Amino acid sequence: MASMTPISRAQPLYKKPQLGVLKKPQVQFLSMPISSLSAKKSRMVVVAATTAAEKGKKRYPGEAKGFVEEMRFVAMKLHTKDQAKEGEKEPQGQPVARWEPTVEGYLRFLVDSKLVYDTLERIVEKAAFPEYAEFKNTGLERSEGLAKDLEWFKEQGHAIPETSSPGINYAQYVEELSEKDPPAFLCHFYNTYFAHSAGGRMIGKKVAEKILNGKELEFYKWDGDLSQLLQNVRDKLNRVAENWSREEKDHCLEETEKSFKFSGEILRLVLS
Repeated sequence: MASMTPISRAQPLYKKPQLGVLKKPQVQFLSMPISSLSAKKSRMVVVAATTAAEKGKKRYPGEAKGFVEEMRFVAMKLHTKDQAKEGEKEPQGQPVARWEPTVEGYLRFLVDSKLVYDTLERIVEKAAFPEYAEFKNTGLERSEGLAKDLEWFKEQGHAIPETSSPGINYAQYVEELSEKDPPAFLCHFYNTYFAHSAGGRMIGKKVAEKILNGKELEFYKWDGDLSQLLQNVRDKLNRVAENWSREEKDHCLEETEKSFKFSGEILRLVLS
């Protein structure tokens, strides 16, 4: 316990305070250059902006694999449910297996198809736009094979009909389109050749079994590996589309439905 020492009368009650200079407390800071802080802040801003942009960007089905995959996705959606597992359209009319084609109707289909292929191949040969020249001599061309097939039918005693409105209308449409709208034209180019190499071959086989004793026409033969020919054209289309804006790509995709409409009218000639 502290002692209770009496306060002497001679001793003042309060001591005069000793004046002196107070030292500022020393605060410890981490040593980091200002430039480093600025750089770190900039990186954080860039990362945040990039993340926000990625979240806001619309991803298109198939876009990661290239534009042709986007085209394929849209085309598959326009197939009927019995034509493709990705198809969304309800079947109309009888399935191909139950078709009752005639030689006369099949010849109309071949004649109109030839007019369309003649037109497509002339357009890329002329190349009004530089990108069209990419698709010369792809190995997918069908005009020469169709000419041989029509000559064979003629030798069998069949009369070759004149082109009809479905083929004429489609040929005129792609001709006009090619002069002013490359993305839309190449949509028709893609769908015409690729559809023939897939569903078109299946239809050709079924029709041949019913009315041609199984004969395989030149229309359904390609020189070389078809899968590689198709891949080469896919690569070319993807390269061309790299120079398109998103709006041009969307415009190309929107043309798919018209392509199906025109080609469907020609296909129905088989049953005429």
